[in-house]
Amino acid sequence: MSRKIKSVFFVLVIASLVLTACGGGGGGSEDATPIKVGAIFDLTGATGDVGTPYSEGVKGYVEWLNAKGGVEGHPIELVSADYAYKVDVAEQLYSQYVSEGVVAFMGWGTGDTEALRTKIAEDKIPFMSASYSAALLDMTAAPYNFLIGTSYSDQAIIAVRWAIDDWAAKGNSDKPKVALIHHNSPFGQSPVEDAKAFAEANGAEFMSLPMPAGVTDFVAELAQMQTFGANYVIVHTVSSPAAVLLKDAKSQGFGAQFICLNWCADEILVNLAGDAAEGVMGALPFAPPTSPVPGHEAAAEFLQGQGKTLEAATLHYTQGWWTMATMVEGIRRVLADGKEVNGENIRAALETIQNFSTGDVTTAISFSATSHKGNNALKLFQVEGGKWTEVSDFISAE
Repeated sequence: MSRKIKSVFFVLVIASLVLTACGGGGGGSEDATPIKVGAIFDLTGATGDVGTPYSEGVKGYVEWLNAKGGVEGHPIELVSADYAYKVDVAEQLYSQYVSEGVVAFMGWGTGDTEALRTKIAEDKIPFMSASYSAALLDMTAAPYNFLIGTSYSDQAIIAVRWAIDDWAAKGNSDKPKVALIHHNSPFGQSPVEDAKAFAEANGAEFMSLPMPAGVTDFVAELAQMQTFGANYVIVHTVSSPAAVLLKDAKSQGFGAQFICLNWCADEILVNLAGDAAEGVMGALPFAPPTSPVPGHEAAAEFLQGQGKTLEAATLHYTQGWWTMATMVEGIRRVLADGKEVNGENIRAALETIQNFSTGDVTTAISFSATSHKGNNALKLFQVEGGKWTEVSDFISAE
């Protein structure tokens, strides 16, 4: 057995959770009571292009885990639905699933996750979503929310820092001009103020503007950034509108350097934008399949058994896979300690996680009783020859 395979095996022993149960209020292997987890996904709404592969990763992990015996002998029962990126539907589904006995919840968007955080705290339901809004790190307002990915604010700060350093490295003595163009939603607006504050405090000029929903081009927005004199453009939206923006920029001869944050720094963007994606930088909290790491292997083998590939599933599949795996690690610790599987105990168990390995899909995940910020570091990638190519080691926002 090679050293790499041994390393992967160690990581997967933690994630697969197939050891004998230690008993307790949640039930041991003798009763094998299912552990119910709720989930909402965007499959048909405004972010369905990235929401679909993410949902498949969450579901795939559960199927893979259950086939190996579940967590401490207990299968995970995942109850989920498409909420089409509608906050009111998210609230209704959340309440329904909590009334049906879920002990943890997998969410999706920023608007709905922020809207639910008060109810989540009242219900004492540990909640992990695909939103990395810094507002969810407020331990007073959101004591049951946990972030796996690098926050949008930290992503934007890392992007701004790179732009400032890159501008200086090219021999420029004046201030770089950084524009942040974003999805017109709470998700899109989330990092704007933090990015602005960081840019202006570190010698860069800054502007931001929303991307209107439902338009067929972004020529008007490109004209605004051209008038501003943008040298760098940070893009904070999902893949489909970002691809339109890049194509428009290429056709208009707009020469700024584009930097995508995580929801458009993916394979979908490259496929949609084609040549217009070449040279685009990406702030990626989750390693893409084009940059293989040990944490990809279980998901890749699972998909191969279904006649699929991780490359086709995209990095968002692995993102969903490891988010679910992290929640399961909290559940595993509750069972291993012989305690009842409920929201309070899962939260407390998650808060004991230090340097939880995702096999380098992300930097190691750590939580505590005073911080549910799983990490604050990511790697920078660049599109070269139609693939995301790693160009940095992990960079911290601090």
